[in-house]
Amino acid sequence: MAKQAVRRMFLTVLAVVWLTLSPASHAAVEILPEVSLTVDGRAILDHAAVVAHPTVQEILAAFGRAEAAVQKQDLDPLLQFYAKGYNYHGLKPADVRRIWGEVFTHYRNLSSTHLFSEVKVFRSGSQLHAEITCTGGLYGTEAQGGTRITLDSWFHEVHYLVHEGGAWRFLGNAGAAPSTAPFTSSPHHPLF
Repeated sequence: MAKQAVRRMFLTVLAVVWLTLSPASHAAVEILPEVSLTVDGRAILDHAAVVAHPTVQEILAAFGRAEAAVQKQDLDPLLQFYAKGYNYHGLKPADVRRIWGEVFTHYRNLSSTHLFSEVKVFRSGSQLHAEITCTGGLYGTEAQGGTRITLDSWFHEVHYLVHEGGAWRFLGNAGAAPSTAPFTSSPHHPLF
């Protein structure tokens, strides 16, 4: 079991490093082989069954639409991925628009990676929710200078989604807000 965890960690790090160094613009939204899916308390561990599950397909499609908007640097379609009640440490949808606008102004050849290792889907009242454990990052080339950099990265971050208006939308992330930002932090947080 420990050997498999080390192998998974190595492959995840390798994928993130490769995508960071790759100059091409691309998006990767993938379900890792060891993924688990829980739907209303029922666990599904078979990778093929997880990938084929209609809810997982809908979630992948939502991320795909958001990724296509990032590739085109098109704010309006990208913002459709965010829920009305989006709240990331006090940042609301208007803040998301401003921050993504800054990212699009200052960076080119954006690429991202989302590697899902766990998906939990449950009903809260009348609404479907999802918690997705994800590792990945957002990368870009500086418009001035041409340096390829990591704009944001995350490891086993829990993305919260809600099924709203007929589609899955991003509601926020798990974790407490840091009290101070480290000196190495990016000037933009893509909130994604």
